[in-house]
Formats: sequence, structure tokens, C-alpha cells
Amino acid sequence: MSRIKPARLRQIVFGFYMSGMMSLLMSAVITFINTGIDNQFFYRWLPAFLVAWAVAFPLVTFLAPIAVKLTEMTLGRPPKDSPRTPVN
Repeated sequence: MSRIKPARLRQIVFGFYMSGMMSLLMSAVITFINTGIDNQFFYRWLPAFLVAWAVAFPLVTFLAPIAVKLTEMTLGRPPKDSPRTPVN
């Protein structure tokens, strides 16, 4: 059986998907703004995406619990019977 607790595994998987989606979209937008779209766009965008994801995944995994705590400090802790979000 896995030694990783289900809550921690959920946080890691959430970070994987969230960082991937954000890196994909943000690197595409920034590459488009800086260079436009032409037949070489994919070849400029792909390395930017891979670098962005390599940086974003550990950052999201590390920062998500901090963001949850800051949200709770700002808005208060949700009631026990409320549905949970993927990161808390």
C-alpha cells in the first residue's frame, strides 16, 4: 500500500493538473504576445511550456496549502458540513 496519505496525493495530483493547464495557457499567450502566430509558433511555444511547467509544478504543490490558509484567514474557515475543494 502507498505511504502517501490520500489528502497529500490529492494535493500532488491537483498541482500536476493545475500547473500543467496554467503553464500551457500562459506560455501560449505570452509566446503569442511576444512573437505572434506563424508556422514556427509551436516550436517556440513548446520549450517555453516545458520550462514553465517544470517551474510551476513544484511551486503550485508547495504554495497551494499556503493559498488555502490565506483564503481561510481572509474569508474564515468553511463549516465542517460544506463540500471540500480539491486543495483543502
